[in-house]
Amino acid sequence: MTRASGAIGVRIAGTGSAVPERRLTNDDLAKMVDTNDEWIVQRTGIRERRVCDPSREGTFTLNRDALKNALDASGMKGSDLDLIIVGTCTQEMSCPSVACRVAGEVGAVGAGAFDVVAACSGFVYSMNVADSLIRSGRFKRIGVCGGDAMSSVIDYQERSVSILFGDAAGAAVLVADENPDRGCVYQQLGSDGRDWSGLYLPRRAQEVPEADRDNPIRLGCLRMNGREVFKFAVNRFRQVIEEALEATKLTPDDLSQVICHQSNIRIIESAMEKIGLPKDKVFVNIDRFGNSSAGSVGLCLDQVWRAGKVPAGKPMMMVAFGGGMTWASGVWNV
Repeated sequence: MTRASGAIGVRIAGTGSAVPERRLTNDDLAKMVDTNDEWIVQRTGIRERRVCDPSREGTFTLNRDALKNALDASGMKGSDLDLIIVGTCTQEMSCPSVACRVAGEVGAVGAGAFDVVAACSGFVYSMNVADSLIRSGRFKRIGVCGGDAMSSVIDYQERSVSILFGDAAGAAVLVADENPDRGCVYQQLGSDGRDWSGLYLPRRAQEVPEADRDNPIRLGCLRMNGREVFKFAVNRFRQVIEEALEATKLTPDDLSQVICHQSNIRIIESAMEKIGLPKDKVFVNIDRFGNSSAGSVGLCLDQVWRAGKVPAGKPMMMVAFGGGMTWASGVWNV
């Protein structure tokens, strides 16, 4: 965990997001697998999620469109960027990176480009890295994306995972600022690889642990130990927020928004209750978009940013956790 230092600050110049048009409702899922709307809403808070048309949409197009929207909002062009970072775990190809393809599409020729694989933590990881790189003086204008087409790795014949995930991407353009107190004033990146099999995406049979060999989910699709992930998420979510508040000497009342990963409404509500976070400070869109992995926090950021819920002069916090297991937080002065 780190505090900001140095004479360079970081400003969020604009945000953007992108979601597919197609809605997959709980009633739609009930036609594919043994479930129903009441069962899903009661356990997750999700009523519908967006899913890509694989003939024309995917991880690359979502991140590309989200960054284009962020550039438009910032009044900048792709050629103004000197680096692009994309947080994702559903790349169509391992080479080239999604970031490299996005850079080519937005006209960021010559800019550095790389992907960050931290599952649902990917956007917050990428924002923290981008802030640090700008503060180092090495980069001045960075496009940050987080997005996943989770529908491409979901076995829709299996209930426990298929009800949770959707597709989305969010983006932000970060630029150097003369005020060193602006930007990410506290951040944490963490992982615990001992528990990787709680949430993983095996491509080959030899990657499946012995204890999970009887799992009916097809290879190439996401597998999750729901009970263990829920327990991890509830505890880690609360801990990460409390550590950030303690390190910055802030209280929940000092924050404009806590922008958290949309994993499960029960996890979010548990953390809110235990920490004392007011409902109006915790943005929730999981009912409409489901869990979009690395797209989750970026999508929320764009929606609260455009709604004017993140005013200058009042800090906000971003929090995420995901497969790996990973977690991340960032407190930002905007």
